[in-house]
Amino acid sequence: MGRVIADGARNAKAGLLLRLALVALTALFTIVQPPEADAQTQPAPRQLRREPPQKPQVTMNAWTVGLAGGLLEGAPIRLAAEMARVVDDGDKLHVLPIVTRGPTENVNSLLYLRGIDVAIINSDSLEEYKSQVPDIQQRLAYVLNLFPSELHVFVRPEIQSLNDLAGKKVNFNTLGTAAAYSGPLIFSRLGLDVEKTFIPHQIALEQMRKGEMAAVVFITSKPVDAFTRGRWDPGFKFLPVPYDRKFEDYYLPATLDATEYPGLIKQGERVMTIAVPTALVAFNFPAKSNRFERLERFVDYLFSRIEKLQQPGFDQKWRTINLAASVPGLTRFPAAQAWLDREPRAARPSQ
Repeated sequence: MGRVIADGARNAKAGLLLRLALVALTALFTIVQPPEADAQTQPAPRQLRREPPQKPQVTMNAWTVGLAGGLLEGAPIRLAAEMARVVDDGDKLHVLPIVTRGPTENVNSLLYLRGIDVAIINSDSLEEYKSQVPDIQQRLAYVLNLFPSELHVFVRPEIQSLNDLAGKKVNFNTLGTAAAYSGPLIFSRLGLDVEKTFIPHQIALEQMRKGEMAAVVFITSKPVDAFTRGRWDPGFKFLPVPYDRKFEDYYLPATLDATEYPGLIKQGERVMTIAVPTALVAFNFPAKSNRFERLERFVDYLFSRIEKLQQPGFDQKWRTINLAASVPGLTRFPAAQAWLDREPRAARPSQ
């Protein structure tokens, strides 16, 4: 009997110890692991609220300017690439030259394509948008008149005047080029109804030699290799295109002379023609906006470093650029005008 009582006492003591141990563990767990509701309502430690480092995509995009250049084989994309190289300043300014369908298509890119801030265009490409975008001349503003593209109307010996071309085959180069857009537009203003073709000029020139093509129309910076290096029979020539009021909105007067084409123009003679300005144009973003500030920095870098572009190794067109030259049909981008107001002496072209 006494043994049974002793065993019972020991069991009771063991149970008490087990219950005490469980109570202690529960209390300890409560201290170490607060209730879920309390954990969510407690403020996070200060170090957990620290801002993460700026993401690379934010840094890269903060001062990037998209520049619509033109066709891969054309002069505009080359000038765009040279601008990008000279103004590059790491994260402070990064210009992306973009290959496009050509300067005549770049107005479309500037108006509607995401990421395009500035573009190289032919001034008369604005004509197409007058009805579609009535306020086009307020939405775009020019930064720089880059270079003129002279009109060359090259004809066979039997063609003596522009009127002789009526109804005959005239080639305007391939679609997307300046000649393919501006050429028919100029001929329309001249009242000339011709059979237009759009094939590579090299093929058209061979057809001219055979008498299958009456004329070819080039719109590009003079001199043109096809006329300086090629051999042409007597009578092949450039036709004059007088500059008058019908061209005052987008074009400039120009000439072709013997120093540029000694085999086709006699010494001392000049052929009157017109030129299509090729311009660097920006979207007219609101002042103080982020994209306006990017363009403001781009203009400052470009104008301040223009002398670098006029050094050997860059396109020769940079040497004749006048920062203050205007572009018919457009107003100057405000940041460009502000720079010229601060630095009037720097506007003159180098000699």
